[in-house]
Amino acid sequence: MDINIKAIHFDINEKLTAFINKKAERIAHRFPAISSVDVSLKVIKPETSLNKEAIVRVTVPQIEDSVATKIADSFEEAIDVCLDAIEKQLEKAKNKK
Repeated sequence: MDINIKAIHFDINEKLTAFINKKAERIAHRFPAISSVDVSLKVIKPETSLNKEAIVRVTVPQIEDSVATKIADSFEEAIDVCLDAIEKQLEKAKNKK
């Protein structure tokens, strides 16, 4: 499984990268068919609360890509909510099969 992290207009720190990798590995453990996880992180202007945006795209062969976009106070919170939404999407797609 490939994990691609893109930080738009800021430098990502090692702690956040480790957090994203850990969460991606957890979802990949639950859904072994996942081939890649793409994460885009962006700080929305102006600088107010709820200015961290996370877009997560999960690619699974033979299933439509699952995408979630969330805005939160922190990137960690946004990633958590995105991956929860993607887990629901994957569970739904798995049950349709």
